[in-house]
Formats: sequence, C-alpha cells, structure tokens
Amino acid sequence: MVKKILVVCLGNICRSPTGEAVLRHKAKLRGFDLVIDSAGTIAAHAGEGPDSRSVIAGESRGYQFTGIYSRKISVDDFAEFDLILAADKQNLRDLTAICPVDQQHKLALFLSFANGDVAEIPDPYYSGAGGFNKVIDLIEQASDSLLDYLQHTKVQTKSAL
Repeated sequence: MVKKILVVCLGNICRSPTGEAVLRHKAKLRGFDLVIDSAGTIAAHAGEGPDSRSVIAGESRGYQFTGIYSRKISVDDFAEFDLILAADKQNLRDLTAICPVDQQHKLALFLSFANGDVAEIPDPYYSGAGGFNKVIDLIEQASDSLLDYLQHTKVQTKSAL
C-alpha cells in the first residue's frame, strides 16, 4: 500500500515542489493519509525555497508551498518512499542509475498516471508564466488520476480481505 510519495525533478525548485504542493492538497481533500515530499537529482539549489514563479502560479490556485525546501535525493529515499515520481524521462534515468535494483519498481513518470498524450512535465524554468501554469495543469490531472488509482486499489484491497 502506498503511504509515502516522493516527487522528483532536476533542481527541486519548480516541478517537484509544485507536484508536492498539488498532490498534498488534493490528497488531503480526499481524506488520504499520505506523506508527500519532493527532491531533485542535483543539489544546486539545496536549502532554497521553490521558484517564486511556481509559488505565484500555485498559490493563485489555492496550493501552499510553506515548508518546502529544495534537497537532493538520497539513497535512503528509495527505501523510505513507496512511490517515486519523476518529472521527465531524464530524471527517471538518473533515478534508475542510483536506485538499488530491488527498489526500482517504485519508480515511475508522474504523468504516467495522467490520461493525456504528454509523457513528461516540461521544465518551466526558462519560460514565462504560461509555462508554470501548464506545469500545474499537468500535475493536477496526474494527481487526480493517481489518487483515483490509489483509492481504487485501497477499495480492492479491503474487499479482498
């Protein structure tokens, strides 16, 4: 059963903190008791808060970024988290390269849970406000689909008992 989810992008200042904020908010609204965190595959922004453009776009939709700070993924994260969601294919390759083989089943692209044709969350760092809003649109859809999946899995598990 999934209880802890980690969202990962490159620097942990745009996509993954947005994923953390959106998924945490949506899970709470549905009554899920999940631990949700985020990390980056690099440590260039360690200790920094999310990009202000991510915060502005997210807060305009009711998401909170309080207490979210950039950090680099650690080897311990692979054992600690039940599901590790990568923002894009390069992040997934980077995670796979450092993840113990027995934990690799936990890795997935975040948008693999979405119902759209887009496979990766684009990096909005060098784009304008529209790029940050597009990221939120994609994360909202994937978060809803992921939570639907978890809810269905939970119901199936309970009915099987």
